[in-house]
Amino acid sequence: MRTLTASLALLLLAPLAGCATMGGGDPTADLSNPEVTRRATQDGDSVEEYRVAGQLRVVKITPLRGPVYYLVDSDGDGTLDSSKGEGPISPVQYKLFSW
Repeated sequence: MRTLTASLALLLLAPLAGCATMGGGDPTADLSNPEVTRRATQDGDSVEEYRVAGQLRVVKITPLRGPVYYLVDSDGDGTLDSSKGEGPISPVQYKLFSW
């Protein structure tokens, strides 16, 4: 009986996990033929810069520990959204789930 209750609880909570990923997605998927530059930092993090027509559009940071996150130039003005005085890394997009 206890196993059935636990299974039922997981079944009911599974759709909520999918809701956490709605609207985010991978910001690099919309780029057409990007030039990708990869480098590693001293901390062991991996940084990928995606440029379209020479303009920086997305930066993907893969930390040694922690989730991957993105810095995006969503309006195409050549400035990453986080560097407009809104805070150190204000509009970070984390990819929590994928399938």
